[in-house]
Amino acid sequence: MILFGPDHYNGFFYDMMPPFCIGAAAESVGDYGMPKGPLPVDADAARSLAREVLAAGVDIAISERMQVDHGFTQPLELLLGAIDRLPVVPVFINCVAEPLSPVARIRLLGEAIGRGAAALDKRVLLMGSGGLSHDPPVPQFAGAPPAVAERLIAGRNPTAEERAVREARVVDAVGAFAAGMSDLMPLNPEWDTALLDVLASGDLERIDAWPNDWFVEQAGHSSHEVRTWIAAYAALGAAGRYEVETSFYEAIPEWIAGFGLTTARSLT
Repeated sequence: MILFGPDHYNGFFYDMMPPFCIGAAAESVGDYGMPKGPLPVDADAARSLAREVLAAGVDIAISERMQVDHGFTQPLELLLGAIDRLPVVPVFINCVAEPLSPVARIRLLGEAIGRGAAALDKRVLLMGSGGLSHDPPVPQFAGAPPAVAERLIAGRNPTAEERAVREARVVDAVGAFAAGMSDLMPLNPEWDTALLDVLASGDLERIDAWPNDWFVEQAGHSSHEVRTWIAAYAALGAAGRYEVETSFYEAIPEWIAGFGLTTARSLT
């Protein structure tokens, strides 16, 4: 499995924030009730994919000690039943820490990963994990108070108590949002379903012209997590035409996010 996922200042910080990173080894931090511990990373495949991406002209970092959060572990645990069921190559895409790369680079990243996956001569499952429209209370570095800015720079490995306080703050914000007592940006089902339609069409170059600010204006700061979807579909499309077999969508205020699930397969 090649899993494209985001991070929420649990594994990647402003002390060194790459736009993209492939993990040749990775460990779950165990946030939001997810299991903590190592992922069964296919290190050889990870290094091979990194070389393919770099050869394609897309700058990507590689980590031999990646830390991943629920952005990676929830799909592994909830869809596969365990975080260690299948060999995996985690591909981090920065979706929250400004400045963000142009979205066209996400498509090129995905296409390079797709070509690299084809060269592995293995059966490969591609997965993208991230929310659709949502604007949760994730701090922005610009204008952050000194204590918050320091956590965004060097907040690695918090204590269990610190993590619990942080997660409780988010849960409280979700409750207020679901009750209609929040000034957070509302969900945008129309934007979400339009994006899913573009992904299903296979014409991903249409996305290249979408400016980063437009994502935020239409669907909230964390709508940039759809970069993982774009990368996964671009990787699939690198092998040729595909078709979407399953598509489900619901705007879920209690999760403070537009929720979607799609499956697709290559036709070549």
